[in-house]
Amino acid sequence: GTPVNLVRELVERGVQNLTVICNDTGLQGDGIGMLISADAVGRLIVSHIGTNPETGKKMMEGKIQVELVPQGTLAERIRCAGSGLGGILTPTGVGTIVAEGKQELQLNGKKYLLEEPLHADVALIKAWKADRRGNLVYRKSARNFNPLMAMAAHTVIVEVEEILEVGEIDPNEVMTPGIFVDFLTRSVSTDG
Repeated sequence: GTPVNLVRELVERGVQNLTVICNDTGLQGDGIGMLISADAVGRLIVSHIGTNPETGKKMMEGKIQVELVPQGTLAERIRCAGSGLGGILTPTGVGTIVAEGKQELQLNGKKYLLEEPLHADVALIKAWKADRRGNLVYRKSARNFNPLMAMAAHTVIVEVEEILEVGEIDPNEVMTPGIFVDFLTRSVSTDG
């Protein structure tokens, strides 16, 4: 689900001190892991970092500030931003380190944390195919967070495998309408 070519371009341009919102940091040197290896990330909002030991090492050294967010909560915070909501109430994290610094509310005898929306200035999205108006179709793991993030960002740049003419995608297949997309770029193979 990661737009590898767009991430590689950020690394090549030497971008620094990014705040990155993502599910995980992938593997060392691959996907978001390329940004970690290049010391391009200053702050990370993520559900886990376990698959990339370099991220954990940099967090322990104080080189990256990491906010760990339970995966479902992460998805809902992004969805809230895209939907214009002020946040969500979740029991996940009540009474744990996750609750530190967050508002706790009680409704009908049950405790909840108020989790605020996660907006982004720019979203780098990976899609399988798009038409020239930016209507997107995803496949595999790209379906998990990319549709949500496309709605939660001010500017959306999509790396797409195939760009089709308007009308070539069945409207029932569209997962992100083109109204959310600002720029399309075609995936380029880097395998020789």
